[in-house]
Amino acid sequence: MKTLMDVQTLRDRMTSGLQTVLLDVRWSLGDPHGHGHYRSSHIPGAMYVDLEEQLCSRPVPALGRHPLPDPDAFQETARQWGINRPDDVVVAYDDSGNLAAARLWWLLRDAGLRSVHLLDGGLTAWRAAGYELEGGEEQHCLGSVELGRGAMPVIDLDGVRRGGEDLLLLDARAPERFSGEYEPVDPKAGHIPGARSAPTTDNLRADKTFRPPAELRERFARLGAAGAGSVAVYCGSGITAAHEIAALEIAGIPAALYPGSWSQWSSRPDLPVATGA
Repeated sequence: MKTLMDVQTLRDRMTSGLQTVLLDVRWSLGDPHGHGHYRSSHIPGAMYVDLEEQLCSRPVPALGRHPLPDPDAFQETARQWGINRPDDVVVAYDDSGNLAAARLWWLLRDAGLRSVHLLDGGLTAWRAAGYELEGGEEQHCLGSVELGRGAMPVIDLDGVRRGGEDLLLLDARAPERFSGEYEPVDPKAGHIPGARSAPTTDNLRADKTFRPPAELRERFARLGAAGAGSVAVYCGSGITAAHEIAALEIAGIPAALYPGSWSQWSSRPDLPVATGA
């Protein structure tokens, strides 16, 4: 199952008229104007995806800031995007190296779709190639896809607590949040004891494309993934952790998502917190 699609391949599919569901997931922490950015310019044919409203349930401290969406609601949303069958080709992108789009990639893969891709480099790569953009809104005919759930590995809070030495827990947040020097949104600063700092941004090159598989394998081997019994990833609220899981998949390493992530863990006064590098 190929994780990435390059912009030339997408362009060739579009010019050949091959059916592709193209989804724009522009979102970043602290920027509520993703839909406005989309309306201003997007890849032709792309539909806008509202991460907060469509890729999450309402925040609950017991579950974290971005709980996984209700399966029935997510299926209805996927139909609104025009997805009909589990083998439909779906391509997701954003303008931040797929840090947000990876959430959609993970959800659709978890729901059983077999051909979901991240546009490598996202909108940045598309623009750099000189391809056209358009403004306004896109609408697709209502799809009929039947989604499942559970195709991707998941670990919950109790699983993280019981993990033991066989579990390698990677923290995908920025180093200053891992160390506890800075915490912009969650109740406590620091990280889950035993976790290793693995910033998601280190998965990317300067042009916002993913590093080659060999580089990613080397990166995760240095973090201990090669000899781990199992690997799990968390971030602030389960969004960018999906990007790390995509990078691990490119490297050939399966990994579980901890959806509640630091926002869930740090809301529990009874759970320990570690600080420092």
